[in-house]
Amino acid sequence: MQAIEISAYGAPQVLRLTQRPVPEPGEGEVRIRVSASGINRPDVLQRLGRYAPPAGASDLPGLEVAGVIDCGDVEAMEAAGLRIGDHVCALVAGGGYAQYCVAPVGQCLPVPRGWSDVEAAGIPETFFTVWSNVFDRGRLQAGETLLVQGGSSGIGVTAIQLARAFGARVFVTVGGADKAEACLQLGAEAAILYRSQDFAAEVQRLTHGRGVDVILDMVAGAYVAREVSCLAEDGRLLIIAVQGGTDAAFDAALVLRRRLTITGSTLRPRPVAFKAAIARELRRHVWPLIERGAIRPVIHQVFAPQEAAQAHALMESNRHIGKLIIDWSRLPG
Repeated sequence: MQAIEISAYGAPQVLRLTQRPVPEPGEGEVRIRVSASGINRPDVLQRLGRYAPPAGASDLPGLEVAGVIDCGDVEAMEAAGLRIGDHVCALVAGGGYAQYCVAPVGQCLPVPRGWSDVEAAGIPETFFTVWSNVFDRGRLQAGETLLVQGGSSGIGVTAIQLARAFGARVFVTVGGADKAEACLQLGAEAAILYRSQDFAAEVQRLTHGRGVDVILDMVAGAYVAREVSCLAEDGRLLIIAVQGGTDAAFDAALVLRRRLTITGSTLRPRPVAFKAAIARELRRHVWPLIERGAIRPVIHQVFAPQEAAQAHALMESNRHIGKLIIDWSRLPG
């Protein structure tokens, strides 16, 4: 099969097409003939040598795919209501940048009705992450307010739509007016331009001094102190990435007085059973919303496999809004 490998750690140009053996599914797994692969920030970190795959995972990048079940554990498929030939999207621990990919059955979900495989390839990584953090760990409720740092990212556009669908108010931070408009169109109530506005002060203004109930943070570092300052009583801060650095100082007395929760998580190394439980929740609570049009795909650009370096360069530039996707039907020859 054709695959995209990291030939050495470094710039986007280290990504290259290569030949790899077609993987064989094991117990509880299926093999997917991949139509499209989602691109995510962890793929960039892996390419830079900063995010190693978990033990036993493929060294190929790629954490989400969509395509057709090619073969696999029939008993496990039957128990999950799947069969060979079904179109699915799947969360994987690696190996997604390839024409074939192995995935645990429990981490596969049917491609939503009305969505193409290319659109569905942008679902797993962001939807699993947002559901696990904002709704499971963060316990976001209808009527509460969510602040999303980086509202125009793949995670951001997913968080906006899910939170709005479940009755929460959403504020976002963004880097420019075009991104602000995109987030507002998706349902955000306010978009804060972080380069020219103090997001903590804006949150206090927008909430009349109350603060927000939940913050989804991909920055950490110096943001944490300001986030603590603009959380409401019993507020929850959810850290899912550290793009701004790992060192953070904040007013611990505020945490005590307002009974705040500061938590964080990474999804990739979690066991299959944990991810399968998230998949069941998504199937139960989110798939009906997708299939009736309450949530829509937000894809910025689709790339051919041989354009993976350009895709990573765009990801690193932060100029995109929503998801970047590799379409394997665009492979030359």
